[in-house]
Amino acid sequence: MPEINSGIFIIDKPAGMTSARVVSILKKLSGAKKAGHTGTLDPFATGVLIFCINEATKISRFFLGGNKKYRARLFLGIETDTQDFTGKVISTCSVFDFPDKEIQQTFKRFEGVIEQLPPAYSALKHKGVPLYRLARKGRPVQKPARKVHIFDMKIVKTDLPEIVFDVACSSGTYIRTLCADIGKALGCGGHLKELRRIESCGFDIRQASTIEDIEKLVSDGNLSNRMITMSDALPDMPSRTADDVLIEKISRGKTITERDIYPEKLNGPDNFIKVVNKDNELLAVLNKDGDKYGYCCVINRN
Repeated sequence: MPEINSGIFIIDKPAGMTSARVVSILKKLSGAKKAGHTGTLDPFATGVLIFCINEATKISRFFLGGNKKYRARLFLGIETDTQDFTGKVISTCSVFDFPDKEIQQTFKRFEGVIEQLPPAYSALKHKGVPLYRLARKGRPVQKPARKVHIFDMKIVKTDLPEIVFDVACSSGTYIRTLCADIGKALGCGGHLKELRRIESCGFDIRQASTIEDIEKLVSDGNLSNRMITMSDALPDMPSRTADDVLIEKISRGKTITERDIYPEKLNGPDNFIKVVNKDNELLAVLNKDGDKYGYCCVINRN
């Protein structure tokens, strides 16, 4: 099977599969030499997984800290040690018949910038060891609280003891911790029963392909039709179309100055700019440093 070009795929991760396993399957299907994802989903969770292949792995850093949106199912009255339905029950409560107004007010309390304690069962590391491994050995470690931003929460359906809600949040937010904290605030406890990521870094679930979709595209020889180009994957980054002189400088790793980039202007605090050729193919991502530009990455077009 011929190797596909470099680019981005938006995958709808199925339940019961690790993010790493999805990457392994897709790498084999696509024939990619290099592949990776940006933003792990728990095995039970589904939804948007950004999958980068070949040279696109060089721009994966720009998708690691983006905002996310989820649809979650909160189950009230049962707390678990993992804060989701896969854990052991640690407490129960039979009183969860709350009026809608109280539920709405409680959810509202968690909007904005809040402090959240990372769960003991997480991939965060303590002295190089993932927390979930320590927790499974009976040696849980509690990391300090950190600030996360809950931009918006909207209750979709209430059928107590279950509440389905959408949440838009910053990267690093634990939705199972949010569910557990809402349950505690209501006084009955709770855990995350179901989770689906419906948006990540501006990519929407409506753009996503299932593994079965990818298999069919490969079979039909149409996989590249679903691929997002590296330039299109960075729509909000200022762009400079390179002339032959700038292309030559980048190919040789020469110093890039403001004169090479002018008259393009940079917006925002990051000072990144993407350099493309006349066909809008990404050549490099540069970062402004004083009156010069450093190389974040250079794309091999050979």
